[in-house]
Amino acid sequence: MRKPLGLLLFSFLLSIQISAQTFTVEQLKGFNKLTMDEFNKEMKQLQFKFYDKTEGLSFLLTEYEASDYTSKIGKFEYKEEKYEDRIEFEFNDKKDYEQYLKLILTAGYKETEKGKIITKEPYTDYYRNKEHIRLILPNAGESTPYTIIVFK
Repeated sequence: MRKPLGLLLFSFLLSIQISAQTFTVEQLKGFNKLTMDEFNKEMKQLQFKFYDKTEGLSFLLTEYEASDYTSKIGKFEYKEEKYEDRIEFEFNDKKDYEQYLKLILTAGYKETEKGKIITKEPYTDYYRNKEHIRLILPNAGESTPYTIIVFK
């Protein structure tokens, strides 16, 4: 009797883990091609909750959060420097970070630069032709968040 209950509990926990939203690199690149209105509709369809909207002098940022609060995605749209448009996907799992890194390298992206962003987190840039992806690690001593930025 205990074995079936344990199996049922395990399959329930597995289904929760599988249902957590993670985007492919191709999906993230695709979000860059959407207008802000299209992006907003897409996030609602994916059942992400509105998180924040920031309007600066030169940009608009709209952010959404996964229903389980494990990730956040934002779309930056710049008014003049359209090449700066980007998608930022923030998540909490190091395994996801390692999977993104493996996929990026397998897809032919090459590591080009390392540094620290303005808030001191370390980053690594990857390029393939004119495509640019940045992976950001948490600060030393912190375990989250991990971030992938896909530039337009």
